[in-house]
Amino acid sequence: MGAFLVRRLIWLPILLFFISLITFALGLYGPGDPVQVMMGLHANPETIERLRHEYGFDQPFYVQYLRYIGNALQGNFGYSLVKYRDQPVGKLIADALPATIQLNLLAIGLGVLIGVPLGLLAGLNRDSWLDLLVRAFVIAGISFPIIFLNPVLTFIFSRRHDLILPAANLAVSVGPILPMVQGRWEGLLSAKIILPALIESTGVIAIMTRQMRAGIIEVMNEDFIRTARAKGLRERLVIFRHALRNALIPIATILGLMLGGLVAGSFLVENWFGVPGVGALTFDALSSRDYYVVMAMVLLIAVAYVVSNLIVDLTYGYLDPRIRKQ
Repeated sequence: MGAFLVRRLIWLPILLFFISLITFALGLYGPGDPVQVMMGLHANPETIERLRHEYGFDQPFYVQYLRYIGNALQGNFGYSLVKYRDQPVGKLIADALPATIQLNLLAIGLGVLIGVPLGLLAGLNRDSWLDLLVRAFVIAGISFPIIFLNPVLTFIFSRRHDLILPAANLAVSVGPILPMVQGRWEGLLSAKIILPALIESTGVIAIMTRQMRAGIIEVMNEDFIRTARAKGLRERLVIFRHALRNALIPIATILGLMLGGLVAGSFLVENWFGVPGVGALTFDALSSRDYYVVMAMVLLIAVAYVVSNLIVDLTYGYLDPRIRKQ
């Protein structure tokens, strides 16, 4: 396990190097000049050339890239050029991360707490009426996109029954992780987070349920399950001690990818409910071509996914001794 971890850690900076190189090249040579976007259509050529020199955009590519990476390693991802003019990108992301992480953690938590038991019950009662209902829910959860669920569930639970799941004016600014100051992001302490988290978790619940059902059906037919039953173990012990642990291996893969997406946010949910998170920040940056913000977000998301995949690989060894021995 130690040698495996060392190999993965060696590959981590190499992978991030190529990701940062491609991201920087796309941001620098993508459609639209950063200075032109910042100044608008009416800027004169002299002003554009002067600003390009001030920001270093007239220097060779490798010089700009090395300067950007050197600053990024020190936590300096540049400054917003357009919408959040002259504000540090690192501060913008740090302010937006708490809201996104809380929303996604609650959504993933709902997905695991609801999806895994549902899939387990459906798999243990295969082809029963309960299994049919669960499969119908899974198909609906996967089929209905968030862009459809946002207005429909908001109308049902918030507009018609505001006292159940209030969602209007969810947040106006980003605060600390769990503040209780009136008018600021109230995080997990607020009832207003329930509806966006529920919408965010719909697909997660469906995926977890389907994967858990398929996993438990496959595991229950394995030889070690028949051996455990032949030893006289109670069915409850067979399921929870032997079958469930092995069925959770595919769940760990999905959960790892979702944990990597914690910092990515959700464009649709955050913009619909006014959550001041990373998804809304990235959407604004893409719309206004704020390149430094976009590049920093891509690097942050890449690091999150690489680290989460490493955690998933290490989790495999804990769940399955055969993988740990290999």
